[in-house]
Amino acid sequence: MTRRGRAVVAGVGESDEIGVVPDKSTLQLQGEAALNALDEAGLRPADVDGLFTAGFRTTEVAEYLGIVPHHFDGTHVGGSSFVLHLGHAAAAIEAGLIEVALIVHGESGRSRHGMPPSRDSPQSMQGQFEAPFGGSPAVASYAMACARHMHLYGTTERHLAEVAVAARQWAQMNPRAFSRTPLTVEDVLASPLVSWPLKRMDCCLVTDAAGAVVVTSPERARDLRGGACVRVLGWGGGHDHAMISQMPDLTAAPGRISGPRAFAMAGIGPGEVDVAQVYDSFTYTVLTTMEDLGFCKKGEGGDFLSGGRIAPGGSLPLNTGGGGLSYTHPGMFGIFTIIEAVRQLRHDYRGQGARQVPDARIGLVHGTGGVLSATGTVILARD
Repeated sequence: MTRRGRAVVAGVGESDEIGVVPDKSTLQLQGEAALNALDEAGLRPADVDGLFTAGFRTTEVAEYLGIVPHHFDGTHVGGSSFVLHLGHAAAAIEAGLIEVALIVHGESGRSRHGMPPSRDSPQSMQGQFEAPFGGSPAVASYAMACARHMHLYGTTERHLAEVAVAARQWAQMNPRAFSRTPLTVEDVLASPLVSWPLKRMDCCLVTDAAGAVVVTSPERARDLRGGACVRVLGWGGGHDHAMISQMPDLTAAPGRISGPRAFAMAGIGPGEVDVAQVYDSFTYTVLTTMEDLGFCKKGEGGDFLSGGRIAPGGSLPLNTGGGGLSYTHPGMFGIFTIIEAVRQLRHDYRGQGARQVPDARIGLVHGTGGVLSATGTVILARD
């Protein structure tokens, strides 16, 4: 597989309000994000012939938006779903199946207004074989994987704290970020314990928010009023378990599957990435992801992420909007990794000082879903 780039992101958008939005339902938030992304691209809902959603069915979202697609994808593997949707949309466009794809997701994660029905059930695999024995919350599962990493490789709580601090430094430059107060490593270490070794500041936010992405062909994009487009160079997906008790290796997530496929399709390596947006449900998620994607060797993630490397001014800018730890996290964050990467690669933050990564041309987006269960990786490039 070689570099392709036959699909481009022509528009991105968020809901009008992000954070605590008790007067809007989940579908209202999604509708705002979709219209904002389409407007940025110079398109209307009637132009959309491909719809990609998770959580709500495509039929429900299409009905709400007044869209009648002839290609639709409801792949639902948690927070990685939307990164995979981007790859699926690119493939559909390259195959000539559709011209305009809309990927949309949002949740009233904090206010719990108009949320889709819960998928948790005592009859699920997790409900039968883990919950009765004490295994249930996501934070406990991630904490167990993190503790194993610490045992094997000497990773420390201070290493994890560096990830949270870098995210907050980026968030302080993002006026839409939910948490922007200064944060130090000591603050993270002193925050309340949630599930050892993860503390409150190691855990993502819970907010209300939605995001949307519009994908089309380079030819169609040239006729649109939007600005610079961002090409999809390569993508990959992978999953190897559903329950944390069945994870083949607690220290290796499926990024080891999706990452190499995405890099191979794009024809580049990790060293060529200028800016990265990585799902940060927890600080540990970032650490193991960077190892799995090949930015450093297994066990070296703690040192690799320390010393300001991923903070403003560092050699590998990561989660430049503040990520799920400080910007927003409505329940599944993956779509926001795409939005921020596109804005960095279009140089939307030009003139805003350190917020814009200088000369950013190659970007990586990576989503993680479930309990380190499924991943999607996409390589993007400035057109």
